[in-house]
Amino acid sequence: MILKDLKAALDRGVQVRILTGNYLGITQPSALCLIKKELGNRVDLRFYNDKERSFHPKSYIFHYENVGEIYVGSSNISRSALTSGIEWNYRFNSLGDKKNFNMFYDTFVDLFENHSIIIDDEELTRYSKTWHKPAVSKDLAKYDNAEDDADTKVEVLFQPRGAQIEALYALEDSRMEGATKGLVQAATGVGKTYLAAFDSAKYERVLFVAHREEILKQAAVSFKNVRHSEDYGFFNGKQKDTGKSVIFASVATLGRHEYLSEEFFAPDYFDYLVIDEFHHAVNDQYQRIVNYFKPQFLLGLTATPERMDGKNIYEICDYNVPYEISLKEAINKGILVPFHYYGIYDETDYSSLHLVKGRYDEKELNETYIGNVKRYDLIYKYYMKYRSKRALGFCCSRQHAEEMAKEFCIRGIESVAVYSNADGEFSEDRDKAIEKLKNQEIKVIFSVDMFNEGVDIDALDMVMFLRPTESPIVFLQQLGRGLRTSKGKEYLNVLDFIGNYEKAGRAPLLLSGDKNFGDRTTPNFFDIEYPDDCIVDFAMRLIDLFKELDKKSLSIKERIKQEFYRVKELLNGKVPTRMELFTYMDDDIYQYCIKHAKENPFRRYMEFLNEIHELSADEEKVYSGIGREFLSLIETTDMQKVYKMPILYSFYNDGDLRLMVTDDEVLYDWKKFFDNGTNWKDFAADISYGDYKAMTDRQHLSKAKSMPIKYLKASGKGFFIEKEEYALAIREDLEEIIGNEAFKNHMKDILEYRTMEYYRRRYTGE
Repeated sequence: MILKDLKAALDRGVQVRILTGNYLGITQPSALCLIKKELGNRVDLRFYNDKERSFHPKSYIFHYENVGEIYVGSSNISRSALTSGIEWNYRFNSLGDKKNFNMFYDTFVDLFENHSIIIDDEELTRYSKTWHKPAVSKDLAKYDNAEDDADTKVEVLFQPRGAQIEALYALEDSRMEGATKGLVQAATGVGKTYLAAFDSAKYERVLFVAHREEILKQAAVSFKNVRHSEDYGFFNGKQKDTGKSVIFASVATLGRHEYLSEEFFAPDYFDYLVIDEFHHAVNDQYQRIVNYFKPQFLLGLTATPERMDGKNIYEICDYNVPYEISLKEAINKGILVPFHYYGIYDETDYSSLHLVKGRYDEKELNETYIGNVKRYDLIYKYYMKYRSKRALGFCCSRQHAEEMAKEFCIRGIESVAVYSNADGEFSEDRDKAIEKLKNQEIKVIFSVDMFNEGVDIDALDMVMFLRPTESPIVFLQQLGRGLRTSKGKEYLNVLDFIGNYEKAGRAPLLLSGDKNFGDRTTPNFFDIEYPDDCIVDFAMRLIDLFKELDKKSLSIKERIKQEFYRVKELLNGKVPTRMELFTYMDDDIYQYCIKHAKENPFRRYMEFLNEIHELSADEEKVYSGIGREFLSLIETTDMQKVYKMPILYSFYNDGDLRLMVTDDEVLYDWKKFFDNGTNWKDFAADISYGDYKAMTDRQHLSKAKSMPIKYLKASGKGFFIEKEEYALAIREDLEEIIGNEAFKNHMKDILEYRTMEYYRRRYTGE
């Protein structure tokens, strides 16, 4: 209603100025986003910016044709304030009290013009990242909840809220800047599916793709609530709906070759494509779907941290991430509940267990856990200590889940095991198990990889990690199952049973949201900053264990080499390219490589392969000659800006390497690069999308010649030379090597990796 009134006033030519505080966090970022999204630049919106004085006036000034009015008082624009709350306000006007009216108004003008900063997109993003839900809001919420309890007839309105409003604003801005793809990265529980429904509402035909049936069913409910339409269908193993406005498709079905055809859907049938759990989009079936359809906009959704265990998904969405909100930010904003994490010392010995492709062998884990009465007692003891009405326990195997359910039932805690193709004595169908847990017919579900994604049990009050934490993604996904808000739920208890396994001690850094811990030794847990109202408590014996494990850890050089062989094993014995090593390398090791040039194999990859005797015969020919020097140049040439990349791509020419490039060839690759998605933003500082689109070919070519071509000639170790009638050339003595397949492959690999690494740095702000 407030926005509607403001719009009406603006349409009548009324000027609106808003001054708000930014130091207490009272003003929600979503409210400011909504104003900017709906009203644009028609409202002059500013933050009070004097840190030496507090700012909390709560005043409203209105100017009419012959009179002005001021309201000063306690009223917030909230449900309780405008309905049942006790609010005191004082009103006076310029006719009855001109002196005081002028005093208040002049003070406002001074504050607005001399003690404020304009809220532009950059300032709003900064504010949102640091905004914490004020503690007083929790008390106010209790009163609103009490009123909701008294009035059970309140109609549920499906409108964007909180972070969704911010994300919608960012997505719309991104499209205005020419983006046709975008990734929204938001913690579990923020409401990504509803966000997709809101953002796609104005598009006629929408495709929603996911890998689990329950995700599709939940998404259908969300879209129906937003679009108020029954015009939707499913495309899965049982149904093959076509001709609908919204289709919810299983990737396993739609991703098959026979269904990606005109017979079912034309490539341009859908205007808007949603890929849920976008970190899976590197898989072949997802790739076929993404490559086949040509929507006006593609939206990727994920809750996982930025490296996705290394898998490079950013290339799929043109490295465009309009909006992200981390687990830490979501808790600070009150969107998710806090966690109380307890790291519990587990005497289980993992030192003799084997790692297979980075994971402990399931058979050996079973032998270690099943029948281990001491461990059963330890888990039961801490479950009883922290109590729970509804808990999830994450196990390593079907047998482990069955045994845990059996042991808890023996101890009087009603429990079931949930896993695929369940047929055990204590197993239960997943949907039935969830219903029983919600109704408190059971207390615990012990699960195997069945609750990592797409399942919502808001009332969960405990999660138990009963196996080694091997993947940061899985850890945060499983933690996220319990962080959703629910009536009466104040926090989530997290019980993590930790032994001397590989990567033990990583959890506190994941919980803090710290992305840059690659070169850390054992951290000082007392110095780590966690989200508001969260508790992280480790048994003292664990602190000693972490220090002991750290002493035994390999040198970073050996860790990099070991990681190389782990990735090679993942690729079934194939020597990884730079891109493949990046794709599958653990993020902590990759971060160390980036920060330490001397040990970084990505800056001297052929030398690294030579040292460990992994060069092929073709590669040895390249390595022993001038080709190695050229590859080393493009591997290490300064790339603070991205201008050199399209020039190098022009020489590569999709594998048909050139020794010289013409103006037209340079121009083609130059524009192809900068026209892609939002790459134009890297063209120049302070350039608008309109400015970029208005540039002539002559201006583009002038930029290419005055920047990268000039610098390649000057700093290219003599490899890049002038040649009459050409924009740029490479020395002729490279002619013999450019036909070598190994040389071509390495050049392509370097260009792809360096492009990706540039965007990664741009995205992370490094």
